[in-house]
Amino acid sequence: MDLATVIGIIVGLAFVTWGIISTGDIIMYLNLPSILIVLGGTISATFVAYPLAKVLEAMKIASKAFSNKIIESGEIIAKIIGLANTARKEGLLALEEAAEGIEDEFLQKGIMLIVDGTDPELVRSLLETELSFIEERHRQGQGIFETMGSLSPAFGMIGTLIGLINMLRTLDDPSTIGPSMAVALITTFYGSLLANLIFIPLANKLQLRSREEILRKEIMVEGLLSIQAGENPRIIEEKLKAFLPPKTRRDLQQNQEGVEA
Repeated sequence: MDLATVIGIIVGLAFVTWGIISTGDIIMYLNLPSILIVLGGTISATFVAYPLAKVLEAMKIASKAFSNKIIESGEIIAKIIGLANTARKEGLLALEEAAEGIEDEFLQKGIMLIVDGTDPELVRSLLETELSFIEERHRQGQGIFETMGSLSPAFGMIGTLIGLINMLRTLDDPSTIGPSMAVALITTFYGSLLANLIFIPLANKLQLRSREEILRKEIMVEGLLSIQAGENPRIIEEKLKAFLPPKTRRDLQQNQEGVEA
């Protein structure tokens, strides 16, 4: 589990609650009709904007924002170098057996294309096409949460208008104006809180996760094509390290030196 996402949401709610308690009564901020208007309206409008299948798929994609099960780029490079050494010693056909122990379907598919003797340009085209569709699916999931982030404040305003209308109906009683105005503004509070603490941050986290996954798969594509071209494993390693930031390169080098020692 990605602690940053969970801690961010919990700490954010804690600080908001703390701020409410320090200046007033938190019970006044708990209003079921306001919750129904904002949350129900946001979810309903999302179903109107997107097909049901896309919304359900986005919920599955959202789990990546809470997941910490990620294969680091350094591990992928090490795995590709291992495949390159196998191909150099035993030939490309030996990669078929090595592919059976690989869990990543994208990498496994690329290895099988190489083993089958597919033309390098066709291998690149097939893998990059799959990359494009993966990126598009991720972008749709991000878009749904961005849409929810824009809808929730709008439904907050709708709730506020409903509250103001109810307040104006009882304007002849001055004692009800203050409490009615407070309830009317609570829906705006709920909408802004959901948008800025949940929906928009989740969309940003999913965008980051998507970029990381696409980078890992681009490393796989370049590595596989280099193996197919028969390049030296050391050259392949240096080529793939170019995808990594300097700190990650140093960590990878230190790990390799530790294994060799």
